[in-house]
Amino acid sequence: MRNNRLTFLRTKTNDRHGSNPASKLEKVLKSDKPTPEEALKWAESLDALLSHKYGPVVFRSFLQTEFSEENLDFWLACEDFKKIKSLSKMASRAKKIFTEYISIQSCKEVNLDSYTREHIKENMENICADCFDLAQSRIFGLMERDSYPRFLRSDIYLELTNQQRPSSVTDPS
Repeated sequence: MRNNRLTFLRTKTNDRHGSNPASKLEKVLKSDKPTPEEALKWAESLDALLSHKYGPVVFRSFLQTEFSEENLDFWLACEDFKKIKSLSKMASRAKKIFTEYISIQSCKEVNLDSYTREHIKENMENICADCFDLAQSRIFGLMERDSYPRFLRSDIYLELTNQQRPSSVTDPS
């Protein structure tokens, strides 16, 4: 685990220096990627982005550049959690999600208020499919207000949609 984290940091450091968003995107999506028209639909809403086949992969790639992919990872873990039918598997997965994302000082701790944390702790006593719903909606709101608008202005998104970043330098002619 530690090796993977260090490798990611080395990659991240290298990515900062003159990297090409197109090459980053190619690595993320390999040979399969959305059409510009599909990617343009992601600007409609965060829901549209997350429900698209490639949306979460591209959004996560962007979040990694901001060191905030834990928000999406938590949201996706909650989506998977809701699909579990077995109570024993549900209990096991709930503990894993709590340890990984909710516990104070966990390696992927998400930013939640104390009320929401307490609500989840109470829900851990009687686990059900919606025990993370409040936290998931708070994290969704955070991504919607914060990282999603930045994603729509990012080089990765602009490259996918064949758009240009607005230039801050005026043409001298």
